[in-house]
Formats: sequence, structure tokens, C-alpha cells
Amino acid sequence: MKLSHYIQVIQVHLITTHAQIFSWFDLPAEVKNYRPKDNGWTISEILEHIALTSHYLMILIDKGAAKARQNANSATLEQNNAHDFDLSRLDKIGRHKSFDWIRPEHMEPKGLKTDFDVKQEMIEQVNRCLNHLDTLKNGEGLLHTTTMTVNDLGRLNVYEYIYFLSKHAERHIAQLNENKREFETLLTFPQMP
Repeated sequence: MKLSHYIQVIQVHLITTHAQIFSWFDLPAEVKNYRPKDNGWTISEILEHIALTSHYLMILIDKGAAKARQNANSATLEQNNAHDFDLSRLDKIGRHKSFDWIRPEHMEPKGLKTDFDVKQEMIEQVNRCLNHLDTLKNGEGLLHTTTMTVNDLGRLNVYEYIYFLSKHAERHIAQLNENKREFETLLTFPQMP
């Protein structure tokens, strides 16, 4: 895979995944606020969690992108031709319940933001990611790596961090669907008192 295709795969995933996520904000409030039988998060809480997690990932992505640009001033981008452009090691991140993932407490939803504010924050995060992909289009994103402890991934370059952010959002689409299906089942087959 060439660098341009590698970046394009990440861009397309980021845009299509978040387009799906954004559609969840349009559901009626009773669906978004339905608490599943297992006492898990509501759809609104899942959406807030995605934005919260992306917020903390963006801190690392922004810092990594800045360092990658600095490194590009002193490094040659010739090494990009030898880079393995395989994103498959991040595939499990996008699959709900594919491994145990213990999230930090600061990434748990608190219900302090409106759905509108959460959506606006996500839009801004996606735009920042797309901007980084554009400004690092010559391979600069390979010139800085940061450790990712989730699922023992190890060091990720800036592009991989952006892909991780997008895969994390994808992971929660299955959870959103589970909540909606359960809500719709209760409408079809109401619980007896």
C-alpha cells in the first residue's frame, strides 16, 4: 500500500464512521435516554463517552502531529517507502466486546453536556483529525510515535492514532444498535407489571 492510499483509508474510515455516529443524535429523546436492562449506558451516554475518549486522544494526536512536523524539519521522509502500511492490527479496536477494555474513570459520561454540545465537539474533533491528515500528507505522521497501552498495541504513529480514534467510535456502533433494538423490542412486547 502506498502512503497516499494509507492516509485515504484512514480519512474514509473517519468520515464514514462519524457520519453513522452523527445520525444517532437525531433519534427521539426517549430512545436516546433509554437505559438498557443490564443497566448499561444510554445512547446519549455512549455518544458522550465517544466524544470524551476522542477528547483525550486528540490531546495525544495534536502533540504527536506537532512533534512529527518538527521531526520533518530534520529528518528525511525517504524512510516512508520502507514503512509497513498495515492497519489490521487496529481492527480489534473497532469490534465491540472483542477484548476486555477497562476505561479510565475520566472517560465515563457525566451527563453534563447537551447532545448538541457533544455532537459539535465530535464534529470539531473529526475536522482536526482531517486537518492533521492533510498537513501530514507527505509521511510526516510516521516521524513520531506514542505508546498505546490498550490491547498492548505498543507504539502508534500519528496516522495510527487517528485511526484508533475512529475505530474506537466504530466499536460503539454495535452498542448503540443493541440499545435501540432493546428499546424497540420493549415497544413491541411490553413488559408485564
